[in-house]
Amino acid sequence: MNTSNTNSTPTKTGMFITADGKSVLFTFMLVSSLFLLWGFCNGMIDVMDKHFQEELHLTLAQSAKVQFAHYLGYFLMALPAGWLATKLGYKGGIIAGLLMVAVGGFWFIPATHIAQFWAFLLGVGFIAAGLTFLETIANPYTTVLGDPRYSATRINLAQSCNGIGWIFGPIAGSMFFYGKDAAGKSTGSQTLWIPYAGVAFVVLILAVVFYFANVPDIKAEDDYHLDDSTPNVSHSIWKHPHFVMAVVAQFLYVAAQAGVFSFFINYMTSQVPTIPASWNTGILKSWNWFETGKNGLLVISNQGASALASLGFLFFLIGRFSGAGILRKFSAHKVLGLYGLLNVVACLLVFLKLGWPSVVSLFLSYFFMSIMFPTIFALGIFGLGARAKKASSFIVMAIMGGAILPKVMGAVGDKFDMSRAFIVPMLCFGFVAFYGFMWSKFSGAESMHGVKTTGGH
Repeated sequence: MNTSNTNSTPTKTGMFITADGKSVLFTFMLVSSLFLLWGFCNGMIDVMDKHFQEELHLTLAQSAKVQFAHYLGYFLMALPAGWLATKLGYKGGIIAGLLMVAVGGFWFIPATHIAQFWAFLLGVGFIAAGLTFLETIANPYTTVLGDPRYSATRINLAQSCNGIGWIFGPIAGSMFFYGKDAAGKSTGSQTLWIPYAGVAFVVLILAVVFYFANVPDIKAEDDYHLDDSTPNVSHSIWKHPHFVMAVVAQFLYVAAQAGVFSFFINYMTSQVPTIPASWNTGILKSWNWFETGKNGLLVISNQGASALASLGFLFFLIGRFSGAGILRKFSAHKVLGLYGLLNVVACLLVFLKLGWPSVVSLFLSYFFMSIMFPTIFALGIFGLGARAKKASSFIVMAIMGGAILPKVMGAVGDKFDMSRAFIVPMLCFGFVAFYGFMWSKFSGAESMHGVKTTGGH
């Protein structure tokens, strides 16, 4: 006979069910739209480098200033964004970020008339500042919108929307940055502002939607008891190695990601093996995927490489969706370690210049990068309670790595070639793998699947 207390009602839990039994699926979907937004903006950034190299006659290292301006915005605004999120809550911080993105998007209209590199860099930096608010708030917010066991899965699902944005960003870039008129003259300098003005209009609409939407302020699990009000006891997040190492891992991951994404077009237009003339036919010919190189042989054009960048981001998106499923079955830190190791191998194959196998390896690198940012984020803020907002500020600040590595990678490419430059992201992915495999030791937890910390912090 069952003698258990029949009056106790178990709390309903689920992927999008909070501890009080309420569904937050709509809120999750609304927040996920922000991930699509910054994915689109980032996707355009990554096909902009080659445009400035040709229009302004810049070297690879000089054109990397686009990434520097983009990620500098993240670095400068991460802590203010975290502070604002603490003061205003999730909704207020999101609306502030959207308004900043709108201002940056509209700035591209006068920047096109100014037609100076600094004007475009200013627009890039201001949009990045707004995106910083969104990333600082939206990333940790997805981890608390439901059962804590599925925090890594939820942030990867939301980041899948980011992957969709990455696909369409390069498509827009190829249309407006590398367009040509009937005479074959580039029109990119005149039309570059169009997609950014479009983004500005969209984010204004989103700001209104968020203003009227229900965005509850939910606190993360406090596994390390940092929220306890014990007198004379320090509860610094910097005393937790799994957070500190996450900041380092995120710095190096974004550095590697920015390098690979930024110079994808340069790689495709200079390192791909000889293209058979039979490929230049049909729809590929009408879309100007190929052109005759200096040696008289067929090569991939800037427009073709931009389209292939979207294919790379499709691999990225597939990795995000499949990764979200994998993370429901396997420990997040182990999956991160494995994907980091496989990306080391992929970059090594690109470095070795093996022809088409190296080209395929570059696309595989996109796949294995897919889960890294959100998973590092979730692992880094694990168990930090209310201080997760502050911790997320530093993890977002680590995005500054993307401002540094493209310049290093570009310098290596200038001295040798783009294939050899992949030695730089290879080393970064090595550290990401190390963090993944060592996370249990750093955190004192067996995994994120509902297993509490075992002490030692």
